[in-house]
Amino acid sequence: MPQALANVLVHRVFSTKNRAAFLQPPRLREAVNAYLVGALRNLKCPSVIVNCVSDHAHILCQLARTISLAELLEEIKSGSSAWVKTQDASLADFYWQNGYGAFSVSQSNAEQIQRYIADQEERHRTMSFQDELRALLKRHGLEYDERYVWD
Repeated sequence: MPQALANVLVHRVFSTKNRAAFLQPPRLREAVNAYLVGALRNLKCPSVIVNCVSDHAHILCQLARTISLAELLEEIKSGSSAWVKTQDASLADFYWQNGYGAFSVSQSNAEQIQRYIADQEERHRTMSFQDELRALLKRHGLEYDERYVWD
């Protein structure tokens, strides 16, 4: 085949450093969502949905053929972290956690994951980020060590 074609959808999850609720104000969350959408577009990884809650972010996007998963996360996390700090003096200590979760999504399951990401605020009325991530890791069959998941 002379042409390289791909449609790789990935659900990414990452929290603020120590799960600090920096993203509490709705206007800030909306601005961070918009920043992430633009950053993903610039990296040729168009978003399907981006949704931040007070202490973490969920992204469903395509993974471009020209960038690795790790490179993409490094770009969007470092760029958005630097940008958030410019929004208000109270955000000077804003950082994303070092790690992340990344889960493959089939095209046939994309709509369900979109709803899952859109419903984050409702979900987190009864479930912590830690419990949500543990459930995602279990659902995707990923082994992990609690000592190294949280920072």
